[in-house]
Amino acid sequence: MSFNVLIVDDSFSMRSVIKKVLSLSGFRMDRCFDAGNGREGLAVLEKEWVDIILSDINMPEMNGLEMLSRMKQNPVYQNIPVIVISTEGSEERVNEAFCNGAKGFIKKPFLPEDLKRTLHDVLGVDADGNYADDQKGSNDLDF
Repeated sequence: MSFNVLIVDDSFSMRSVIKKVLSLSGFRMDRCFDAGNGREGLAVLEKEWVDIILSDINMPEMNGLEMLSRMKQNPVYQNIPVIVISTEGSEERVNEAFCNGAKGFIKKPFLPEDLKRTLHDVLGVDADGNYADDQKGSNDLDF
């Protein structure tokens, strides 16, 4: 199973680093979209199917927490998991992210293994990127 990922960060170089780290980590990615702020991130969601979002907090126009808040109000986007990736790692900021709907939090700088593990945990897949239900044999059909 591979996933469509949206990376939302105001730094083009950080978006590139995250994309490269995803690739190096062995995370199974199909398509990768990026946006420079929350407003652009929401615009991507209007046009593309995304399985998971990696978002910074501090960005111009619309920050990551505002984007999370807007997503919670939209029944189409409210269940898309968001992992916040930020230099802000205070307990208050982490709690704020989770209260706004984040499913994971990674503090910059991070290791490829940390990113992959968090993605797998949030998506509910095993180390190979497969859902537990994907392991059924052909005799285990449920129809």
